[in-house]
Amino acid sequence: MIPRYTLPEMGAIWSEATRFRLFVEVELAVVRARARRGLVPPADLAAIEEAPAPSSERVHQLDNELHHDVIAFLTAYGEGVGEAARHVHYGMTSSDLLDTTLALQLTRACDLLARRLDRLIAAVRDRALEHRDTLCLGRTHGVAAEPTTFGLKLAGHAFAFDRDRRRLAAARDAVAVGTISGAVGTYANLPAEIEAEVLEELGLAPEPAPTQVVARDRHAELLTAMAVAGADIERLATEVRHLQRTEVREAEEPFAEGQKGSSAMPHKRNPIVAERLAGMGRLLRGYALAGLEDVALWHERDISHSAVERVALPDACCVLDYALERAHWLVAGLRVSPERMRANLDASGGLAGSSAALLALVDAGWAREDAYASVQRAAMAAWEGKGGFRDLLLAEPGVADALAARDLDAAIDPARFVDGAGPVFERLEALR
Repeated sequence: MIPRYTLPEMGAIWSEATRFRLFVEVELAVVRARARRGLVPPADLAAIEEAPAPSSERVHQLDNELHHDVIAFLTAYGEGVGEAARHVHYGMTSSDLLDTTLALQLTRACDLLARRLDRLIAAVRDRALEHRDTLCLGRTHGVAAEPTTFGLKLAGHAFAFDRDRRRLAAARDAVAVGTISGAVGTYANLPAEIEAEVLEELGLAPEPAPTQVVARDRHAELLTAMAVAGADIERLATEVRHLQRTEVREAEEPFAEGQKGSSAMPHKRNPIVAERLAGMGRLLRGYALAGLEDVALWHERDISHSAVERVALPDACCVLDYALERAHWLVAGLRVSPERMRANLDASGGLAGSSAALLALVDAGWAREDAYASVQRAAMAAWEGKGGFRDLLLAEPGVADALAARDLDAAIDPARFVDGAGPVFERLEALR
């Protein structure tokens, strides 16, 4: 991932230095397991444990000659080990090292993403509770519908991110799997007991039936969970983008002092971060598709997945990490305008109370079809600027008499929509 969208902690997980250090950890764990069985002399074990990870420069130099990155690493590592290097990579194949190391990187990345999600959920939850009574216009198809509250809008996002958190946790379990099973996964040169000890030391589970590689449906599950999280972030960003439009102006993302919105138009305050987050969602869906394409390999293995996941897995982790951090920034600093929300609600001329008026007539004994026709005629006239919805409705034949004993103003008052969602906020308060 380009530096612009790579945060330091996630970037470090996917750095070449970290990868080589984890290569050493995996190789050392196997050597130690064999040493415990008397298969590696203590002096050789000490020499291997004391040897540093090779430099990237030396590995690249060898890779240019050998055209095999694992052999290049092992050769460079062996130069620092000396004669004891004969015990390094004993009975292993490249995939044992690559896939087990990848599992270590992915579990660390998932843990970081989980912390980001926790922080985002807390921010959305807090803002939702802050605005639980802030009336605004609900919209369906982008058109005025019924009143809602801004807190209720945000609550839906909080619960979506909580589902993302649970999906990510399940996907972490799926990828926290390694293998030390040798060529075509037969354990012919290293017994499964060695693998069990090594993976326990590394905090991983074994692939139940390795084929020399860890099954790629695991990685596809993770990339898919990340894509869903990206889609939920995009959904939040899309809401903000719509609310920030000039004719709406109910909420807008933070705009720092000294920030410039346009090279040509000094007045502009654009939702650039929200738009960027929408783009991040698109990237993550693309990576998920790449992961699904990697599941089907030839026979026990091929390497058609290798080039794909060297890009897709690190990039997806970096993109989602960045998106979660920016989404938190967006929510925590979101500028909310309750006054503008109320003005837009009032601008509908009471139309947001049409369903309440319909039900009031039904409760008064009208057939639903007749009530709907009268309410719709009044609403359409209000849309066309012929008056306020309330007065137009009462002018409909028979409506004033039917509602004489009922408080129409109370029925269509937007404030009555505040209390109905109480159970949602009870659940939200319990969300941690």
